[in-house]
Amino acid sequence: MATTHELAEQLLAGAAQLRQAVAGMTREQLLARPIPGRWSTLEVVCHIADFDPILVERMKRIIAMGPDTPLLLAADENAFVAQLKYHDRDLEEELALIELTRRQMARIIRQLTPEQLQLTGNHSKKGLQTLEKVIQTAINHIPHHVPFIAEKRKALGV
Repeated sequence: MATTHELAEQLLAGAAQLRQAVAGMTREQLLARPIPGRWSTLEVVCHIADFDPILVERMKRIIAMGPDTPLLLAADENAFVAQLKYHDRDLEEELALIELTRRQMARIIRQLTPEQLQLTGNHSKKGLQTLEKVIQTAINHIPHHVPFIAEKRKALGV
């Protein structure tokens, strides 16, 4: 089991990894969909910017409600991308939001006890999840998407 300090550092590392993945891309490249049926790079970044706060809210709900096993609502990523005008959003603003959200949550995670990591929430689709599992989901979210950005860069010759 990772320590709370290690979890916090892993969460923060994702934001730097994402910023590096999009470094040097032009607005045109960010909006391009070089791979049919896949999101653009900006859509990927906006998806992360929208879902990091959802994951953080789940973490905070579990911490705040302690042994009461709060309900954690599912969210539909496809509805977000379809309705929230991702191509009208600003890359730097989205990256800053991700960095700030993760920095705040990392500070909270560092203060947790090992016992708190085992508190649970009840996800509306996935069932019971420990706080540690929700943190790990957030940690893994950016590394999951970075290869898709690399794939787009390669297809664009960037």
